[in-house]
Amino acid sequence: MSLLKTIDPKPAFEPKHSKAMPDRLISGDPSFKTWAQDSARDGMINTGVWEATPGESRSIKGETFEFCHILQGVIELTEEGGTPVTYRAGDSFVMKPGFKGVWRTIETVRKIYVTVSP
Repeated sequence: MSLLKTIDPKPAFEPKHSKAMPDRLISGDPSFKTWAQDSARDGMINTGVWEATPGESRSIKGETFEFCHILQGVIELTEEGGTPVTYRAGDSFVMKPGFKGVWRTIETVRKIYVTVSP
């Protein structure tokens, strides 16, 4: 087993499709695609590519740490009690455990993600 994993930003396999949970949906009708590409430590660490269409929903990280690198599109994140921050292609950010806020997809976004759960 190789300990080097290349993340394919345009995977050829079929993604998992999902929608915003009704209790988290704020506006629009965003749909999501997830191309899970690797998992380690019994599913505690995951990485892949995720895509979302425009819309707005609540983001709640709980105990999960998430690193994101935006490949395309534009989003705006607003942490509870904070000011909006815009991210676009080429930007990277981390949502730390306990993050609560609003995720607004302005232009369809595609990102590479790495999540770490306890």
